[in-house]
Amino acid sequence: VALISVAVKTSLDKFLLTFFMPEKCYDQFFLYFNFMHVPCLKIVLSKTMGILILVGIVIAPLPQIWKVLWSGSSNGLCMTSNFLELLAISTHAAFCYAQKFPIGAWGESLFALIQIAVLVLLVLHYQGKTIKGVCFLALYCGFMFLLASPLTPVSVVWTLHEWNVLLVIAGRFFQARSNFRWGHTGQLSALSVFLVYLGSLGRIFSSLQVHTRLLRYLNGDIA
Repeated sequence: VALISVAVKTSLDKFLLTFFMPEKCYDQFFLYFNFMHVPCLKIVLSKTMGILILVGIVIAPLPQIWKVLWSGSSNGLCMTSNFLELLAISTHAAFCYAQKFPIGAWGESLFALIQIAVLVLLVLHYQGKTIKGVCFLALYCGFMFLLASPLTPVSVVWTLHEWNVLLVIAGRFFQARSNFRWGHTGQLSALSVFLVYLGSLGRIFSSLQVHTRLLRYLNGDIA
């Protein structure tokens, strides 16, 4: 029993040190029991918010995909909004790839764009436009290959990346307008919207800790 307790404690320590706090903060909390150490509290809160961002981005489309599949309908989902969101995430992923950023810095965007591409395909399918959906998916794959290849100048990728904020704002506007016009939200997933909102709150807090990135992130998350 003692060995099991030690093993559990060691695993927990590694987990905390890996994801939530540096060693100096671990010492403050668990050796000196100084739970009101403000700099360490900010670090822990920032890392926690970072995990919320990751969770919000990676799994937010999944409830929406599940709801569309379960109901067999894409009623209430705006195709234009989904397309603009897909374009925004795609340009961000292509930019990070072109800049040779480590996959850990933008891997969540890769998962998100795959899920949103599937969602766009489902929307078209349940609108009776399956062939158009397949053609769109093929064209999108070609677009991403071209965007991430050396054939596309870095300046073009950078410009598209800088338009992300406007794409996100426009996407939210089209979705809201569509719901207002029809008088209901249809198959729009409340859980997906909440996860996006939760991730945005986490990103806003994290951005407040890094002033050089504040404006760009806040604009996108306010949208």
